[in-house]
Amino acid sequence: MAVLSAALLILAAPARAGAQETTPKINKKNLVIKEWNRDAKSNAQVLDHVTTFNSDGKKVEEIEYNSDGQKWRKRYEYGPDGKMSRELVYDERNRLVNIKKFEFNEFGRKRIQTTYDAKGRLLTIKTYEYIAEDA
Repeated sequence: MAVLSAALLILAAPARAGAQETTPKINKKNLVIKEWNRDAKSNAQVLDHVTTFNSDGKKVEEIEYNSDGQKWRKRYEYGPDGKMSRELVYDERNRLVNIKKFEFNEFGRKRIQTTYDAKGRLLTIKTYEYIAEDA
């Protein structure tokens, strides 16, 4: 379960539609979310995961931890259209493991994901197909 510092959370006012309430949205601009694990017996708190957002509210980094320290790290880059263009994955020693590049269709959905190793060699190509059925 994530424990968030109240100083880091900035909540937007909930929108109301008649008597219905919606869940408040978190303003992600310049937000850092830290997730902690707490041992039930010792009550020791251990950092588990950190997610960082930039001034545009876009996720720019995630780091997963284990008892030895950093387990992996992902860095996200965005193109001029605001869509994620690359995901860089690093290992526990901060060495680049692979790079994922994304292409989108005319509706803004992922069309192709290509994955390369740290030396730029193509590993996989994933294509996305969207099939809508009328109700």
